[in-house]
Amino acid sequence: MENSNLKDLIEKYLSSYNTFNIDGMIGVLNENIHFRNISKGEVNSETKGIQEFRTLAEQSIQVFSQRRQVIKNITFAGDKAEVDIDYEGVLSRDLPNGMMAGETLKLQGKSIFQMKDKKLILIEDHS
Repeated sequence: MENSNLKDLIEKYLSSYNTFNIDGMIGVLNENIHFRNISKGEVNSETKGIQEFRTLAEQSIQVFSQRRQVIKNITFAGDKAEVDIDYEGVLSRDLPNGMMAGETLKLQGKSIFQMKDKKLILIEDHS
């Protein structure tokens, strides 16, 4: 049953993420949510608490005109799930790394989700 609850939270979170619905994303988060984005083994973004998460989410939606995370596989271990994800986003503005508005960013990665009190308490995105 716990796996089913966690899977439902993950699916609701990703559905809201894909449609730029910040309130929907926030709705499945524990007030003490800890978020980390890890790229090539280094943490490049981190938030603690719903307000910091909301601020980052609001900044992030300005970077993309479209974005989508698709679940490829989920492995459950206790109150955590490791999710293999395909990510695709269309940039709405130029980035400092040289990518231009209109270009499509495609990544494969994994996300770790942890549940506490029927809400997500941890999200780690790895790419």
